[in-house]
Amino acid sequence: MIEYNFKTQFVLKNKRKYTDWLKKVINGDGFVTGDISYVFTNDEELLQINKEYLNHHDYTDIITFDYTSNKRISGDIFISIDRVKENAVKYKVQFEEELRRVMIHGILHLMGLKDKTTLEKSIMTAAEDNKLQMFHVEP
Repeated sequence: MIEYNFKTQFVLKNKRKYTDWLKKVINGDGFVTGDISYVFTNDEELLQINKEYLNHHDYTDIITFDYTSNKRISGDIFISIDRVKENAVKYKVQFEEELRRVMIHGILHLMGLKDKTTLEKSIMTAAEDNKLQMFHVEP
């Protein structure tokens, strides 16, 4: 089950399309959709989570808590809407496109992809690009 929680004024439009897309990505790579919770929040709350759980003291757009077991994808994905908005401007893309990139980034982490090294970042970006194309393909 994929659920969406909002701790800001932001509300995800067309949740069904997002859910269908995320399930298509997960199932298409041989995984099973478990319990996935997206929490849309702001910079300050995500900074607090970053400090408390990861001992990092900087802003980030996403934090993913992985509860995946075998091929069953489960986790809590916290996304800062503030950071997504800022990054959309920075990278000169529409907010919705940047939001989808961050959302799929969390799923890819749950599927085992990392992004610490230059090579891992390159693989992650290529996977994001591939999965983003699937959003626009009707089932």
